Amino acid sequence: MNTNGKPIARELTISSDLSAARQIQGEIEGALHTLHFAESEIFAIKMAVEEALVNAIKHGNQMDPAKTVRVSYHIQPERFEVRITDQGPGFDPSDVPDPTAPENLERPCGRGLLLIRYYMTKVSFDDRGSTISMYKLRK
Repeated sequence: MNTNGKPIARELTISSDLSAARQIQGEIEGALHTLHFAESEIFAIKMAVEEALVNAIKHGNQMDPAKTVRVSYHIQPERFEVRITDQGPGFDPSDVPDPTAPENLERPCGRGLLLIRYYMTKVSFDDRGSTISMYKLRK
């Protein structure tokens, strides 16, 4: 890890395994600490990255061990950005029901996307919905 405040960038591919996702989360958390992000910023990024990785592994790749998830992240002193791509068929984010709507309060779907959008400065998906790109600007 870099301790002199210079940007940190990494690209890697992991298996569709939640323990591999946790390792990436830990690596990102360590890098954020290295660049002196605030605890509240680290918490927000960890939550968003965890949700995006779990969605890619469970919903995108259907926990298929033969499929992989590509992760690339770049951390600068003023910004964190990440791109996560699964090998699933993709989805339309606008089709995900609003979990805050009264008729959906008991349904488990959509909460992860709600959290991601809440914690990150900007979130976007590719045309197929198999890649999520997001960034967070520091306060």
